[in-house]
Amino acid sequence: MKTSYPKENIKILLLEGISHTAVEVFERAGYTNIESIPKALPEDELIARLADGVHLLGIRSKTQLTQKVLEAANNLWAVGCFCIGTNQVDLAAAGQRAIAVFNSPYSNTRSVAELVIGEAIMLLRRIPEKDKAAHQTQWLKDAKGCYELRGKTMGIVGYGHIGSQVSVLAEAIGMKVWYYDIVPKLPMGNAIAVDSLEELLENADVLSLHVPADATTKNMINQATIGQMKRGSVLLNLSRGSVVDIDALQNALTSGYLAGAGIDVFPDEPEGKNDPFVSALQGLTNVILTPHIGGSTLEAQENIGRDAAFKMLSYMDKGVTVGSHTIPELSLPTHPAARRILHIHHNKPGILSAINTVISKQNLNIVGQYLNTNAAIGYVVLDIEGIEGEIDLHELRNIPHTMRVRLLY
Repeated sequence: MKTSYPKENIKILLLEGISHTAVEVFERAGYTNIESIPKALPEDELIARLADGVHLLGIRSKTQLTQKVLEAANNLWAVGCFCIGTNQVDLAAAGQRAIAVFNSPYSNTRSVAELVIGEAIMLLRRIPEKDKAAHQTQWLKDAKGCYELRGKTMGIVGYGHIGSQVSVLAEAIGMKVWYYDIVPKLPMGNAIAVDSLEELLENADVLSLHVPADATTKNMINQATIGQMKRGSVLLNLSRGSVVDIDALQNALTSGYLAGAGIDVFPDEPEGKNDPFVSALQGLTNVILTPHIGGSTLEAQENIGRDAAFKMLSYMDKGVTVGSHTIPELSLPTHPAARRILHIHHNKPGILSAINTVISKQNLNIVGQYLNTNAAIGYVVLDIEGIEGEIDLHELRNIPHTMRVRLLY
């Protein structure tokens, strides 16, 4: 679809080595002004780039979009976080500048779930210890302390997209699955929901964490909760680094209370590959340490590239905001014969009435009108027909509390 703003003039900047599948999505839709950079940019350089007229920005987890950075982004319409979270973006500041922010929370679900199962097998078979010994000429051929996953209980904390996928894989290889979530969730297969975290901790042979980083989950696994875990069990954290008290975990591992742990995320992580990584868990033979790679597979990155780019593209070409964390969500039909106007404003009484008054004064016919709001922002999409020539957007822009008006097509 031909947009009112020429696609070849829309400047797209992709940082941190985003998968080329994103570029392909944009190019197939007619966008050609695309620059892809394999790393994050220092704040001053990022500000200079955004001030130079970038309309669409793609980032991963290392780029920090602070209020200061966003204030320089005078032409920025949308940000795509090509990763699970949006913690690296000041969402309030982006919303106040009418910048749509999208991410791809589910595209790496399978990659994370597979790594959970793989690490569970490695730890129950004591592979890290035997691998290190073999590299040091020792031949630890024995079955002591080594177990199959089959028949064991997988305990899952957080039964969302990743937790439920772990549930499916664990059951497929013969495990019993119990899970706990603060929000009631229907089970997959024969999984069993339990009423409390304590009940889960007491019964899980393998405990896998899949929770967000917030005040309720900070150090969820600590000295007290580890003490509630089954002696000889295994802990896996591929969620957020703030969820586990690393010192308490170290004590439980060195004392032998826990049989092993697989940790992919940490409270403090290096900024880049050349920065040193330090953890109290280093050197323990019953621990698998990985550098935040739960979703780092080629398949996951390709899926994320497609998903986040498609969301940005749907907004640019159609005004669709499904998946946005800042602009209220609207899923829109197409009206090829009509002209589409987007109006983003502060959520104040009377805005819709003022918009309709302006449209009526111009003697325009509305064939479709769509509205959604959140606590701070309102989003109205107008489909108008019977227009010849240009539409005067001046009056719409002058409505009090207007943030952005755009003629889409």
